[in-house]
Amino acid sequence: MRGFTKRSIVAALAICLGAGAAFAQEEAQGAHVSIELNALEPLDDACRISFFVQNGHDVDITQAVYEAVLFDAEGRVDRLTLFDFGVLPANRPRVRQFVVPGLACAGLGRLLINGAETCAGSGLPEGACSRDLELRSRTDVEVIG
Repeated sequence: MRGFTKRSIVAALAICLGAGAAFAQEEAQGAHVSIELNALEPLDDACRISFFVQNGHDVDITQAVYEAVLFDAEGRVDRLTLFDFGVLPANRPRVRQFVVPGLACAGLGRLLINGAETCAGSGLPEGACSRDLELRSRTDVEVIG
């Protein structure tokens, strides 16, 4: 190997390995859960809330429960509740629906995801359900977190 020393080869390998590790770490940090408020449907003295949710991790979430705060149209807290999204398979979209009794859909002004009450699954990184949580809405109701 003319022009290459052992030291330069080792340095080049170290740079390549370091770049690979940094790329893998970026990939791991990019994995997150996304929750979209997809639809609101008025029912008799209740509101059906539909979410489109995706687990972007490489392992299944066996149970995901989020604490949510529902605000009325004037910005006042209406109630705190838990939404149990159940099993969220790795890299697969799911739709979850919740019927909230005594809630008029038209009176819902904002929904705050306060955090993950439960996040379980073998091999999940710490904070898997809440770190870099992506929130959005396809309704007039703002989703924040």
